[in-house]
Amino acid sequence: MVCTVSTPLLIDTDPGNDDAVLIALALASDEFDVIGLTTVAGNETIGNTTRNARSVLELLDRTDVPVAEGCGRPLVDEPNTADVHGPGGLYGAVPEPGVEPIEDHAVRFVLDQVRRYGDELRLLAVGPLTNVALALAIEPELPEMIDGIHVMGGAATTTGNVTPAAEFNFHHDPAAASRVVQDGTPSVVGLDVTDRATVPAGEIEELARGDEPGRSIACWLAYASHDELLAGLDESRDRFSVHDAVVIADLLGDVLTFEDYYLEIDTSGGPSHGSVVCDTRGVTGRDPNATVAVEIDTEEFRSVLFDTLDELV
Repeated sequence: MVCTVSTPLLIDTDPGNDDAVLIALALASDEFDVIGLTTVAGNETIGNTTRNARSVLELLDRTDVPVAEGCGRPLVDEPNTADVHGPGGLYGAVPEPGVEPIEDHAVRFVLDQVRRYGDELRLLAVGPLTNVALALAIEPELPEMIDGIHVMGGAATTTGNVTPAAEFNFHHDPAAASRVVQDGTPSVVGLDVTDRATVPAGEIEELARGDEPGRSIACWLAYASHDELLAGLDESRDRFSVHDAVVIADLLGDVLTFEDYYLEIDTSGGPSHGSVVCDTRGVTGRDPNATVAVEIDTEEFRSVLFDTLDELV
């Protein structure tokens, strides 16, 4: 067992602007030791998400953090990508990465870190859950071996953002989401709370007027180019939520309230494909299999966000 002062943190991600904000927050905090990034197709193709992860590390001068490329498509469904993250999936003046991904596949890397760090390790999964589902298939005891699986995905008690019922990450790979919910005992942070994780335009514009990496972080927060930021954002930009960053903000500052619920993921292929069925009334009689975020303190989220980013900018 490896002993560390900071909590070992492994981030499974599909950068993506909000993913990039999460990575920046994790690297800026002394509470966590980011031991690696594993990439998955989602917001963009696997080639682009892997490049983006490496570019973020290059920008933040943290190329010591290994990147392992993972699954390039869902377990069953056809792949699709998001359309709000800009060309290639990431805004900002991010540099070309100078370090290649490691040779190990992401799933192998996850399992190696689980066995190395054991119950010290926290796994953050903020993209489609393909890599995590495969790791669970290989090592069913994984949830008991580590300190926790923290997921950004789903819409347990609210509407979706890619269909009326489904959130993007779960809709991209419902079979994987189902496996992780059924077997992973995750903490699930979904649109129920992340839709309210907005940042005022004025604070973003202030970051944009500074130097790097603050300028690029501002672009990630606004899902916009630097030229757009300099031209001035209208307050409607507050509608852009920094979804993935909520997961790390809660670990840093307890910004969320959770309830235990029994969940299932719809994998039927119908109009609710990828949606979360959340038993809020206990009508199934089944024991809870997930801890679900139900409330967010938005002002505290913003405070944690900017206090932590101050360490970088």
